[in-house]
Amino acid sequence: MPSAFAKDFAKKKISLGGKTFVVEVAETPDQHERGLMFRTKMGEDEGMLFIFKNSETRFFWMKNTLIDLSIGYFDAQMKLIDVKEMKSGKGVPDAALPSYASAQPAKYALEMNPGWFDKNKIKLGSKLKIH
Repeated sequence: MPSAFAKDFAKKKISLGGKTFVVEVAETPDQHERGLMFRTKMGEDEGMLFIFKNSETRFFWMKNTLIDLSIGYFDAQMKLIDVKEMKSGKGVPDAALPSYASAQPAKYALEMNPGWFDKNKIKLGSKLKIH
């Protein structure tokens, strides 16, 4: 499957649940806001890691996001604390889009294809490693 990586996001190798793969990284406020908007597909182990300066309750929404996604929230120790399945915002007015909040304060968020965390048996407490 062709890669859906955008050219203006840095890429980093990460490990999670015994798998090592490359994801795009969003570190600036502008990158956080754009995220995976307008993507029509992603490869099986492609995704985006959001890195924030501090830990707080995180809220994601699917504005202009054309594909369903799974999101894993990680605390400052890079431990998985929450996973949510997010529905595409395609055709949904902004005011009607749900917000997907982390269950606890999070410093990192990893967006992957829908069901990715379950499919790969990634459980709460799993540790994320950035290479």
